[in-house]
Amino acid sequence: MRTLHLRRAARTSALSSAALLAALALTACQGGGQTAADASTSASTAPSAQPAADAEAPAEQDAQASGSDATADSVSSSGGDSGSAAGKSRPGATEVQPAAREKNESDSGPVTLACDGGNTEVTFRTVTRPVNHGLLTVTNTGSKACNAYGYPAVRFGEAQSVPPVYEESKPQAVVTLAPGESAYAGVTTSAADGSGTGGYSTKSLSVYFQGRDLSGSTGPEARVPLATKVYVDSKLTVTYWQSDLDNALMY
Repeated sequence: MRTLHLRRAARTSALSSAALLAALALTACQGGGQTAADASTSASTAPSAQPAADAEAPAEQDAQASGSDATADSVSSSGGDSGSAAGKSRPGATEVQPAAREKNESDSGPVTLACDGGNTEVTFRTVTRPVNHGLLTVTNTGSKACNAYGYPAVRFGEAQSVPPVYEESKPQAVVTLAPGESAYAGVTTSAADGSGTGGYSTKSLSVYFQGRDLSGSTGPEARVPLATKVYVDSKLTVTYWQSDLDNALMY
């Protein structure tokens, strides 16, 4: 009897174990079914999510393309304006420069050199009338015309100052010397009545020439040889350059 009881207990235990195993298998199958269902749900929703993402991507691409087009249009427009401005500035400058040159050429006319010690020869001689007078003669020795501007700045000996000029001797126009032509200036060397002071005698004479603006000397001076000594005092005065010898000796 006891043996039979043990066999029944063993059979019952085996049945319980089998039932437990079956329950576990069923639970596993159910868990696997839920997982499959979840996977199926994810698989079913994935295609719908992907088109949405794909739909957004073209929209973004269109926006980017539109932005690129707008930027390109903006750059193209800006570049066009800059190119247009540059295109306008260059021809404008090209047009202005010749006009300026033409104006300068027409206003100033042909440029004439100033007479100076490098393109002339200067001589001095004393005259009998008027008394105590001398005559300067400047001759153009160059190949081009020169202008005898203003009056000669003479320096007898070691004089430290330029003698004054007779303002009333100023000509109406600048004296222009063609090659070989001469101009003249009268020189009062000393006072005829003896009223001059600081007199001295010398055989040295330098003549300086004025430029167009008459503000000072221009070019090299002319060293003038003197045959005899010349007496000068504080009354030393010169005239403007004259085209006529008689006009130079009027003062």
